[in-house]
Amino acid sequence: MAKFFGNLRNVVIAGFVLAIGIAAIYVGCLHGSLDSTFWAFVTRWLHVISGVMWIGLLYYFNFVQIPTMPKVPAELKGGVSGYIAPAALFWFRYGALATIILGLGLASQSAAFSMPDALTLGLTGGPNIAATLIGIGMYLGLIMGFNVWFVIWPNQQKALNIAGKYPSLSADEKAAAAKTAMIFSRINTMLSVPMLFCMVAASHI
Repeated sequence: MAKFFGNLRNVVIAGFVLAIGIAAIYVGCLHGSLDSTFWAFVTRWLHVISGVMWIGLLYYFNFVQIPTMPKVPAELKGGVSGYIAPAALFWFRYGALATIILGLGLASQSAAFSMPDALTLGLTGGPNIAATLIGIGMYLGLIMGFNVWFVIWPNQQKALNIAGKYPSLSADEKAAAAKTAMIFSRINTMLSVPMLFCMVAASHI
């Protein structure tokens, strides 16, 4: 038991196997259909999983790592900045990428609105509150994704000298990069609240 749960890969694979098993029950016993509605649901499910990874790590950085680092003894900070933070940033940025790709795929499959409706905030094809809410959420998510890949990640690479790419930066340059990454991470934390509001509201209001 301990050996199995000690291996994260096995645990994740087992989780997906269990989900596939539930889907098989849905099809075989509950007479569900593997139609376009089902596959749109699968896209939504993967979108949510990716979003949990992305926003979960965003909140980890902002609610746990950043506030706690000043309290960490100097001799221990290297363990966080050298090992934990780079690993978290990997899952953080690819969680963001997967969330955005799956979200765009989900929006393109929607029966409630078309992609052009969402991109124009539901203002061109007649009033459509779902398209307006999803459109706002999409734009907020795209801004957040841009911040991750083109502001936060490059500056974190400089601040932490990830993969030894910036060995010659001064302490002041690293501090400036860390500050920029923190500010945009806080911007994303702020935007995540209305973004999640729009995503949930589109299906429930």
